[in-house]
Amino acid sequence: MIIPMSAIFASVVALFALFLAYRVSTFRLKYKRGMGHNEDRDFESAVRAHGNLMEYAPLALILMAIGELNGVSAGHVYWVGMTFVVGRLLHAWGMAKGHGGPHRARLVGILLTWLAILVMALLLIWNVYQVNF
Repeated sequence: MIIPMSAIFASVVALFALFLAYRVSTFRLKYKRGMGHNEDRDFESAVRAHGNLMEYAPLALILMAIGELNGVSAGHVYWVGMTFVVGRLLHAWGMAKGHGGPHRARLVGILLTWLAILVMALLLIWNVYQVNF
C-alpha cells in the first residue's frame, strides 16, 4: 500500500461521516423533512455538524495523502490525522451538547481542525523546499 496512514484516516473519517449522516436522517424521518431543518436546534446542529465535517475533511485528507506520497514522515501524517479526527469528534460533540450554541468542545474541535490543516500544509511546503532547493 502506498499511503497507509492516509487510508486509515480516510476510513475513520468516512465512518464518522456516516454516523453523522445517520443522525441527520433520524431527524429527517422524525420531522418528515426531506430538505433543510425546522426550528429544532438539535436537528439544525446535527445538520451543521455533518456539513462541517464534509467541508473540512476533503481538504485535510487530500493534504495528508499528498504529504504521504511526497515523503512526509508517517509519524507526522499520523499526528496530523489524529489531531484532525479528535478535532472533528470534539466539534460534533460540542455541537450536540451545546445545541448549536457556544460550547468549549466545539471551540477546541475547530481549533484542532485548523491546526491539523495548517500543520499539514506547512509540512508539505517544508517537504517541497527540502527536496527541491
